[in-house]
Amino acid sequence: MKNEGYFISGIQQLGVGVENVEGSWPWYKQNFGMNVPVFRDTGEATLMARYTGNMPQNRYAILALNLAGGGGFEIWQFTDRKSDIPKPDVVLGDLGINAGKMKCTNISEAKAFYQNAGIDVLYENEGSFFVKDPNGNWFQIIESESWFNEKKSSPTGGVAGVIIGVSDMDKSVAFYQGILQYNQVTHDKEINLGGKRYRSVLLQHKEERKGPFSELFGFTEIELLQALDRDVSKTYQNRYWGDPGFIHLCFDVINMDALQSKVKEFGTNFTVDSSNSFDMGDAAGRFSYIEDPDGTLIEFVETHKVPVMKKWGLYFNLKKRNPEKPLPRLFIKALGLNK
Repeated sequence: MKNEGYFISGIQQLGVGVENVEGSWPWYKQNFGMNVPVFRDTGEATLMARYTGNMPQNRYAILALNLAGGGGFEIWQFTDRKSDIPKPDVVLGDLGINAGKMKCTNISEAKAFYQNAGIDVLYENEGSFFVKDPNGNWFQIIESESWFNEKKSSPTGGVAGVIIGVSDMDKSVAFYQGILQYNQVTHDKEINLGGKRYRSVLLQHKEERKGPFSELFGFTEIELLQALDRDVSKTYQNRYWGDPGFIHLCFDVINMDALQSKVKEFGTNFTVDSSNSFDMGDAAGRFSYIEDPDGTLIEFVETHKVPVMKKWGLYFNLKKRNPEKPLPRLFIKALGLNK
């Protein structure tokens, strides 16, 4: 992968806005194995005010991981404002994050698990199928050979990618390839989902990612979906970031300053930037946001501190080591002690 002064280490998490974090998290634990909390944090989301009615909003969030491998979920709720419930039903192809992609080792076994649990299997084909969570969010289950730990407590690992609805495919492909380093077009074809026609472009990366958590996150993909025979809407039109639904896609990065320079080459800039180190109670780092060509929010986090064994007060300072080198596997597995 071309060295542009920064590295995308992988998908750190998919932001999932919910009405009640503690009420939603058990379903994600049971069905996606998101049972390791990296942090639990309450406070005021001051820097996100431009996306929350120009007023800071108090929130409660849990960043949860599946240590089999893949990205996590940042499960997020407002604490002093009633969320925009019910949220509009997202139709595949609408502008924004349409679905999370969850990886499994065997598609037939995963299908049987969800059917036995009474969860509807939707849009099934030979290599994947979709399910919905109780909040109406879409998830595509796909097979993967990229794993951090073969021992799994659920039918899937973590987040292996997302499906994003776009309005101008060629413009969006340039954005996701150029900034997020998805340098391989695996397919570009017309597909049919639920009787509707779409242009689908699947973007992947050829080389392994670099960074402290790159081995945990593994290989990921972005599928861009453009509706060909219907009008589309924005998933967060007239709604707040943090309202129920997929609020952002977050990437773990190395060298935020170099990334900002690259973003400017595309005629845009960070819309949010914590600049110096932010503190999320159990973790710390720098975060920023950009918008894709349709306004979908992409978050970047450069992690500075992460809890290894919180009950003993042990934390790992990532600023004192080679940022490109993966963390020892034993340290990452130790995160499981935070269950």
